[in-house]
Amino acid sequence: MLKKIIAFLGSAVLSASLFSCSASAHDNGSLNVVCTVFPCYDWAKQVIGDTSGIELTYLMSNGSDLHSFQPTADDIIKISDCDVFIYVGGESDAWADKALENARNKDMTVVRLMDVLSGHIVEEERKEGMAEEHSHDEHEDNTEYDEHIWLSLNNAQMCVENICERLCAADSGNSAAYKSNANAYNTELQMLDRSFHMLFDDRPQTLIFGDRFPFRYLTEDYGLDYYAAFTGCSAETEASFETVTFLAEKANELNATAIFTIENSDCTIADAVIENTKTKSQNIKVLDSIQSVNKKQIDEGAAYLSIMKENYEILKEVYDS
Repeated sequence: MLKKIIAFLGSAVLSASLFSCSASAHDNGSLNVVCTVFPCYDWAKQVIGDTSGIELTYLMSNGSDLHSFQPTADDIIKISDCDVFIYVGGESDAWADKALENARNKDMTVVRLMDVLSGHIVEEERKEGMAEEHSHDEHEDNTEYDEHIWLSLNNAQMCVENICERLCAADSGNSAAYKSNANAYNTELQMLDRSFHMLFDDRPQTLIFGDRFPFRYLTEDYGLDYYAAFTGCSAETEASFETVTFLAEKANELNATAIFTIENSDCTIADAVIENTKTKSQNIKVLDSIQSVNKKQIDEGAAYLSIMKENYEILKEVYDS
């Protein structure tokens, strides 16, 4: 799993403390909500709706994903001053825990989603055929949990409910609106969840990924199996010949018509897998892991629910035939 640079963290936190005498972002009486990854941001956005007087910040709006994001001093200051902070709470954003220790606002509402989902978190899984990791850290002997919690619609509903509760507590004057928005949004999530169940409940499928595999939570929800080049949090980018041929053999065995990748992939591994199959006829299909959505995409209408619907449509195209 990728790690953050501790020395940088120390300097960022120091910078935050040096500038903490500046006016806070919520001195004007508005509620200041800061989120790390896009799903956190979009869930909060849906709960807030058109409620006025809310300042909502998405820290990773440059398109960085959870595993590669490095906060700036300005990011640390935003967290230090905010009223509500929402983050995943896994190993990759351990930097956030450090930032919270030094936060100026000691009355901040902190929503750590891996705590919210306690009992619903799965461990990282090393499947047969996956490439060996070439880099390890001091945590390698400890249990590693899959941080891509948002790729379960069930998890999403629990997170939305908790975010709603915490916003209501922080801003009771708007609690009725928050509850109404959360209920309406969760109804939409439930409808999409039912569609996934209708697609897969009577015919479990196996996905073949020529890429990292961050979709463990989705496979758990719908009884799917998978084979992949790397784990979801892997830093590796080059698969061995053994991994490529293993995936190609699985594609042959399963008569797979598609090899999957995640967004922003160069498709090199997927292409190599296809080239080593008997038919060489598989299509490359992209599933979006929703971990690198940038401001431009948001301005163009990207949302958690719409991206999950697109993922559903891609899977339906492949498996509903």
